[in-house]
Amino acid sequence: MAEQVLAAVRTAPGTTELQEFPMPEIADDAALLKIEVAGICGTDVKLYRKPTIDEPVIMGHENVGIVARAGATWSRMHGLVEGNRIFVEHYVGCMHCEWCRAGEYRHCELTDWRTNPDARRYGYTSSNNPGRLWGGFAQYLYLPWNAVTHKVPDGVSAELAGLVTPLSNGIEWALNAGKVGYATSVLIQGPGQQGLSQVVASKQAGASLIVVTGTTRDATRLQLALDLGADAVIDVQREDPLERVLELTGGTGVDVVLDCTSGAGTAPVLLGIDALKRREGIMVTQGEEAAFPDFPLKKMTEKCITLGSARGHSYRSVELALDQLASGRFPLERLATHTFGLEDVDHAIRALAGETGEDALHISLKPWGDA
Repeated sequence: MAEQVLAAVRTAPGTTELQEFPMPEIADDAALLKIEVAGICGTDVKLYRKPTIDEPVIMGHENVGIVARAGATWSRMHGLVEGNRIFVEHYVGCMHCEWCRAGEYRHCELTDWRTNPDARRYGYTSSNNPGRLWGGFAQYLYLPWNAVTHKVPDGVSAELAGLVTPLSNGIEWALNAGKVGYATSVLIQGPGQQGLSQVVASKQAGASLIVVTGTTRDATRLQLALDLGADAVIDVQREDPLERVLELTGGTGVDVVLDCTSGAGTAPVLLGIDALKRREGIMVTQGEEAAFPDFPLKKMTEKCITLGSARGHSYRSVELALDQLASGRFPLERLATHTFGLEDVDHAIRALAGETGEDALHISLKPWGDA
C-alpha cells in the first residue's frame, strides 16, 4: 500500500489544490477505505463557494469504496472485512447522545457543523484533524469506530452505489417527511438529482399522481422524470404551473409538495402553498431562503398545511436506497451523467453548478481514474 495519499484540498473559496498526505495509522477500532467513487451534489457547490470553516478541507461526502485495511475491533463492530464494498454516510455521530441512541445520529451535535466548530462530518471537516482524510476527494478515507457504514449489495457497481445519497434523501423526504403513500398526489418541484430520486420514491410508494416542474432548459431532465414514472411534467416558463396542477387534479390540488429548488427564490414555496389541497396538505422544503418577506402564514394555516424540513437521511432510508438500486426496477444509472478524475475537482464542481455549459445531473469523482 502506498505511503502517501493524494487528495484534492479546498484551500480557499473556489480554490482546490492537489496535496499528498501520509497514510494514517489505523488503530484496532479504525479502518481505511479505498475510494472508488465520491459523488458530487449541490451542497458541494455551495460549500466550495462559501466554506463554513477557514481551514483546509477534503470535500466529498457521498463515498463508496473498498475496505482496504481494518482493525479487528472495527471489523467486529461493523460486521465488515477487508475487501467489502461499502457506502459511508457523511455523519460521524458521538453514538452516546439521545439522538444517536434513537438512531437519529444526523441530529447529533458532533455532526452539526453549523453549531459545532469541532464537528465531524465527511466532506466538511478540516484535514488538520486526527485521521486527516475526512473527505472522499482523495484516494483513501479514514474510518473511525463511529463511522456509519452500509455494505453494498452484490451486483451493484461502485458508480451505481454512488447514487445512494440522493436516492436515500429522496426516500427520506418523500416517504418520511412528506408521508407519500398509496394514492397520494405529489408535486415535485425541480428535476435535479434529489427531485428525480423523489419521483422514484413516490412511484415505489404507490403515489397515484406525480407531477414534476422545471424550466425550459430542463427538457432532458423532465423527460427522464417521465421515464422514471412521473405522470406529468410542467415547464414553468411555458405554462402556468398552478393552473396546470389544478387541471391535473380536477381543481382539488395535490396532497404533498416536495420542493427541490434550493436557492431558486420564494416562487416555488408560494406555488406549493397554492397548489396544495384545502386541508391537511404537506410541503417539504430545503428552506434555503435566509429571509422571506410577506410569507403567507395566514393562508398556510387556514389550509392546515404542515411544513416539513428536507434534512438528510436515516439509516433505514440508506438501506432502502441500496435495495432499490439492487432491484434494477428503475433506470437509475441514467442519473449518473458525468465522471471526472481527482485532478478535475474544480471543473467537476463548476460543471454541476452550470458554469461550464454541461448538463451535469450527478457527478462521479474517481480518485483512481478508471483503474
